[in-house]
Amino acid sequence: MREREGIFWGWYVVMGAFLISSISYGARYSFGVFVKPMSVDYGWSRSVVSLGASINMIVYSFCAIFLGRILDKVAPRWIITAGAIVASVSYILTGLARTPLHFYLAYGVLCGAGTACMGLLVVNSSVGKWFIRKRGTAIGISTMGVSFGTMALTPLAGYIVKNYDWHYGFIFLGIIFVLIGVSLSQLFMGRINPESYGLFPDGERKSAQAPEADHAESHPAHLSFKVIFRNSRFWILVTSFSLAVMTLMAVFVHQVAYALDNNIENLAAASSLGVLGFGGFCGQFFFGWLSDRVKDVKYSAVLGMIIMAAGMVLLLKATTAQRLYFYALIYGFGYGSLGPMMPILLADRFGRHVLGSVYGWLTFFMGICGGIGPFIGGLIYDLSGYYTYVWQANIVILIGCALLMLGLAPRAAGARE
Repeated sequence: MREREGIFWGWYVVMGAFLISSISYGARYSFGVFVKPMSVDYGWSRSVVSLGASINMIVYSFCAIFLGRILDKVAPRWIITAGAIVASVSYILTGLARTPLHFYLAYGVLCGAGTACMGLLVVNSSVGKWFIRKRGTAIGISTMGVSFGTMALTPLAGYIVKNYDWHYGFIFLGIIFVLIGVSLSQLFMGRINPESYGLFPDGERKSAQAPEADHAESHPAHLSFKVIFRNSRFWILVTSFSLAVMTLMAVFVHQVAYALDNNIENLAAASSLGVLGFGGFCGQFFFGWLSDRVKDVKYSAVLGMIIMAAGMVLLLKATTAQRLYFYALIYGFGYGSLGPMMPILLADRFGRHVLGSVYGWLTFFMGICGGIGPFIGGLIYDLSGYYTYVWQANIVILIGCALLMLGLAPRAAGARE
């Protein structure tokens, strides 16, 4: 296929990634709406309910290792289609679960595997291979789907839980996955990279990229885990992003329950996740845009983590709906940096052709820590009766992540290894 007049196909990939992320992460981040109703209905402690989210993230992270390798060789269409079908079945089974074991198998194991096939690893790795000069903006736009889905699905899930039943909320999400996820993946995500179709990154008519613009272009399309693990930059990225995501998942799972404990009305508490999503929507575009304009994209990540820490300070005082919404807007804007910064920094340090492999390993470690976050948050609440200690720990961790990220070596150092 030769390049034709019209819109560069990479932007269609961005559109598909945006919409698929909306479904996948909108459903995941609406889980906080279900925590207290499930706990009250079945008499389960919050750590028992939260463990389901933790298992989900851990399974997601293990799948990421294999998905990353596959993504550097095949188009994501069938990966996402399979994931949408599995996720749909898992959400419906979660709505029918009656015991913790059934819940863990349905939401923890099946849903974790299904959503891994529709996660940012899959969609943003695909986007990153179609762009070099405009990579930050493209990935920023595609990642905005995470927040768009959060804004759209969490209030809707909250409405269903309040007016009908939490069981129907899970079943509704399962139907959304199979109807929309399959059609989007088949329509937009069938191509691997521009070179395979006679095109060039960013829609250039000829290869205008200087060799140094993407220093890994001459590297093989796969890096072994031994090579990745010997790179100090990889471990800085793993530590910073993994700990930041650990705090993020604790917030998403327990924020609504925290608001309800402060006597904030149910729908307002659920809607706070939508406000957080709106903040993330703005942040994802901003940090993607900013990364194309700063000397080193790590500074975008550092700024985002600092804003997240400031948001956690506000959450400690969020005892009214207005304060809760203000916190959610600030924290959401900062958390919007995480999604685009991961693949952008990895592509910058390792190159776009091996983005899937490296991103897969990062997602593995990140998922393990992310899975721990909700369970620890629930356990601290069960032991103390408050979320205060959870939010305070998050502040300290996020500041530490920002300081560690400042020590990330530039690309020139990575290219010499």
